[in-house]
Amino acid sequence: MRPDRLPAGLQLSQTARLVSRAFDEALDRAGGSLPVWLILLHLKVRRPANQRTLAEAVGIREATLTHHLNAMDARGLLTRTRDPDNRRVHIVALTEGGEAAFLRLRDAAVAFDQRLSHGLTDDERDTLGALLHRLAENVATAPEATDAGAVDPARPVPPGYAPEHCDPADPSPGRGQGGVAAG
Repeated sequence: MRPDRLPAGLQLSQTARLVSRAFDEALDRAGGSLPVWLILLHLKVRRPANQRTLAEAVGIREATLTHHLNAMDARGLLTRTRDPDNRRVHIVALTEGGEAAFLRLRDAAVAFDQRLSHGLTDDERDTLGALLHRLAENVATAPEATDAGAVDPARPVPPGYAPEHCDPADPSPGRGQGGVAAG
């Protein structure tokens, strides 16, 4: 690692936050949100679905899903009916309004992806995908030896993490109280 390079985790975290915020805003302008988009997308691909399967697919807790489903039901985007084979299970399906919302949010998601990847070649997008996949694997399979406190002395400390870049008195975001400077 070059000593002047921003740490990958910090750079990825900052970029992910910026991209996530911009995607949320794009979905909001189209009348939705990320959870609504994920629910509509899942229902469109695997219709209908029970709430437990839907919560797992979207990556949220069932209680949180119920909150979103209540709001979506009130907006006329979906219906919930009891499964005739198991009355404790609700089957969730899209309405015509849900189909229309899906199309609006799909168009917003496609336009955002085009904006996000503007100027990238297909090869660069493939490389980005492979690198992001590798980073996810590294975090998922990293041994305890790479956790906090086990720094590899052969690798230089990135400037954003060097003690001289930390100012406990600096109140700016990411600094102060021993915070880390961005470099």
